[in-house]
Order: sequence, then structure tokens, then C-alpha cells
Amino acid sequence: MALAAVLGVALVAADAAPVEAQSRPDSFAELAEQLSPSVVNITTSQTVTEQNPGLSPMIPEGSPFEDFFRDFMERQPGQPRQRRATALGSGFVISADGYIVTNNHVIEQADEILVEFLDGGELEAEIIGTDPRTDIALLKVEPNDALEYVEFGDSDLARVGDWVLAIGNPLGQGFSVSAGIVSARNRELSGSYDDFIQTDAAINRGNSGGPLFNMDGEVIGVNTAILSPNGGSIGIGFSMSSAVVTGVVDQLREFGETRRGWLGVRIQPVDEGVAEALGLEEARGALVADVPPGPAADAGIEAGDVILTFDGTEIGEMRELPRVVADTAVGKSVRVVVFREGRTRTLNVSVGRLEDTSVVEASMTDEGPGEGSSVAEIAGLTLETMSDALREEFGIPDDVRGVVITDVDGTSAAWEKGLRPGQVVVEVGQRSVASPSDVQEAVEAAGDAGRNSVLMLIRDNGEPRFVALDPNG
Repeated sequence: MALAAVLGVALVAADAAPVEAQSRPDSFAELAEQLSPSVVNITTSQTVTEQNPGLSPMIPEGSPFEDFFRDFMERQPGQPRQRRATALGSGFVISADGYIVTNNHVIEQADEILVEFLDGGELEAEIIGTDPRTDIALLKVEPNDALEYVEFGDSDLARVGDWVLAIGNPLGQGFSVSAGIVSARNRELSGSYDDFIQTDAAINRGNSGGPLFNMDGEVIGVNTAILSPNGGSIGIGFSMSSAVVTGVVDQLREFGETRRGWLGVRIQPVDEGVAEALGLEEARGALVADVPPGPAADAGIEAGDVILTFDGTEIGEMRELPRVVADTAVGKSVRVVVFREGRTRTLNVSVGRLEDTSVVEASMTDEGPGEGSSVAEIAGLTLETMSDALREEFGIPDDVRGVVITDVDGTSAAWEKGLRPGQVVVEVGQRSVASPSDVQEAVEAAGDAGRNSVLMLIRDNGEPRFVALDPNG
């Protein structure tokens, strides 16, 4: 859609000098007057096909009858009619020669993009490039004279409580200013590269793509979404940080597309249980759950490894790794430090390009049925040896090998950690298992070794993840 994205709710050294808090100005008027000429209103239009234009019952948005009437209308005979649909958004100029930043969802599928300036002038814009992953788009207009523009600031310097200013086109009102503070940092909504600044500066539909300024008049965020039960501002808005946006814009400007680094691993967080099970002193890094064909596999990274550093950058939390990798130059050879079998190893990886990949999940090796008992109850799990009947019952892909979970005690830790019937135990203690007795032996070995956690690799609908369970539970 081309309006503001709305997220529904039913969705220092000890002797260093003290840092003074950012003071509130007596008025934002001077700053607003200085910055507004660089902010633009964006109107988009596109041709849409309307079925049965003569039948147009007025159904309130969100009504339980909305889907019913839509289906009814689509089944009616009649000649489709094309019409022009328009939508509104915001943007800001970043160069005198006419480059403009906005949100991808503002201009997505638009046939025509019109940019309106504070002085009333209008120019048609062309799309230079878009990045749906961060919802950023770069436009270009051809002005007769140099345009006033704004520059990006360092969003990493913004602190919770700092004053910010949002300027945009809310609800089509145009060039509206709102002020607030940074409410939170490093928010994630739905993407691997999310780094949102949360603010209580009023952001509404039509503000999308507009700038979030610090008190120095620098852009530290691009207003992208709001959290709201009714579509209006309730003081919870999100701006994609300039730390993310500047890299995207630079690539769109140079290449017309993004060129992100790609490692080729599926990862998950390292919690206390996982760290204990692996013998890691502290819960940090990114746990590798799967290694499909790609740079990581070529370099020897394995499932069960914990990535601790990438190209000299320490990985404190899982979510940090995708961003660090994405910011790495394609083709660069980097050192990756992993924790494996009680010690660290350093591997050299040649970074690939994310946009060139079609990630195919690695298949498990067929090791055939194991010996021993075909059914066992372990740590609240009922386990059975893989069979054609179980594959059919639970829809388990043919390339998945391991032991099938057929029941889970609803009061167990296994249930609390998301284990369910139909999932497959592939490894226990980083060793492949093919029968319930294999699982039993691995769990008992962990208990005998005094471990409070044993690591299991689980596949659910083919997707891998590690789960740490108490072997004595």
C-alpha cells in the first residue's frame, strides 16, 4: 500500500566527563522553518481493475461482511472497468540535484509519482531503486534549480529521551510538524535488517517515508510504521534508523539495487540452556542451525557451531550477525571465529551476494533405520523410529532423517519449548540419531557427564532449530 504502514495491535571510562542531556528548545519553529523546504509530499497513482463497477455496497473497513461481499462481487457477471487510484506519502531531498528518499511501500506498483515541494512546485519522479527488505526507495527528480536538501546523522548517537522532530504529509494535510522523544532503540518488527527507532512524535498515515530529525537538523530515521488499534497515532511510531538507511541509499544510488553480503547459514539465539549444553562460558553469539550450500558450507562452518566473531566484529546476539554480514563487501574474504566441541576455531569465508542466491536447504544424510527399541519416552517426549506411516501421518519430507516425536507431555519443559508431535529429532549432543535408543543413550551420556542441558536438533516441516532440554527432566 502507498500510505503509512500500520501494525495492528491484534498484531565509558570512570573518569569521563558526564554527558549532558539534550535540552528542549524554547521553540521548534526555527528548526522546522529550516528543514521543511527539504521535505516533500509524494502522490502516487496507478491503474486498477474494478469488477462490477455498478455494484458498490458501502461496507465499513474491517466489517465481518467485507470478505463476503468482495467474493460476491467477484462472482458477478459484468465488464471490468479500469480506474486511477491515488495514494499519499512523504519523502525528503538528500542532494541538490534531486535525489529523494521515501518508503518502498509508498511508491510500490505506482505508474506515476508526483513530488510536491513546500513552495507549491511539483515534479515527476522516477524510481532509481528500491529495497523491500528495509522498505526504502530512492527517487530522482530533474529540477531547474538546485534544491534545498538535508543530510543524514548518526542514529547510533541517539539516546532514549532525546528530542526528535517528524515532518511529513499525515492524512494528506501536507508539511505537518510533530515533536517527541526517542522512546526506544533497536526495535525489530519483521525483518532481519530491522533497526527501528521508536518515537512518540505523532506519525500517521501519509507520514511514511518522511524524515525523523535530531535537534541538529540531521536525519536519523525514516518514518515507516505505527503501532495502532485504530489506524491513528497513539504515540508508538517506528523510524528505520539512518545506520541502516545510509548504506541502502548509497547502494541504490550507485547500482540501482542493493548488494548485501551473504554467509549462507540459518541461525538462532544462544540462550543459557544452549550455552550450557555446548560448554560455552556465556550465552552469546549466533547458533548455526543449518548450513545450506553456500559460502559458509564451503568454508567448513557446521550446524551446531556458534559464530562468535565475524570479520573482527564480536557477535553478542544472534540478530547482530545478519546486519554485520549484509554490510560486508561482496567477495571479501573474512575471518569467522566459531565455537565447536569445546574450543574456538577460525575459518576463512568468501562472502557471497544475498541478492544472487536462491537458498536451498541442505538435505540430511540417509543413515537408514537404527537398531534398538522403536518407541521410547524421554524428557516428556514419546519418540518412535521413522517409518513410511509416520511420514504420511505427519507430512514429514522424504529427505528428513531422524526420530519422530509422536507425543509430548503438556506439563513438560519440552512442551514449553515448543516441541510438538510430528517434529523430528535429528541430532542429540551434535550426533545424528536414527532410533529412540540413540536418543536415550545420548541423553543419558549428558546426564552422566553432569550436564544440566542436552542439545537437540529438531526439524519442523523441514525447518531446523536447536532446543536445549534437561537430561534429568
